Amino acid sequence: MFRSVVLGSNDIDRSKTFYDAIMGTLGCPPAEPNFRGALIYRHKGAGLMITRPLDGNPASAANGNTVAIELDSAEQVRAWHDAGSAAGGTSIEDPPGPRDYPSGRVFSAYLRDPDGHKLCGICPLGG
Repeated sequence: MFRSVVLGSNDIDRSKTFYDAIMGTLGCPPAEPNFRGALIYRHKGAGLMITRPLDGNPASAANGNTVAIELDSAEQVRAWHDAGSAAGGTSIEDPPGPRDYPSGRVFSAYLRDPDGHKLCGICPLGG
């Protein structure tokens, strides 16, 4: 449904360290800033852009929003979470693990990026 997600950052270098680590677990190469200094990652036809806000105001995390990144396996979710935690992210909510929802069973983990954006690494589980 979504083609891309854009998140604001107050420190592109710090964000590059974090996002290169978590997106690297998906096989994405390290981002190179574009002509405006934004970082762009592509995975499975979708894009994730990290940029300074164009209006010049500080970036801030949206309360209640979560960006979910679909991963291929529970092992990849764990690697994503570990890479993000080691690269300046903050582990939040329950530890990585299985969760049951009305829509099905998943394996997921949650992080806040260095600017406070809430991210979820998630993959479906059989059964």
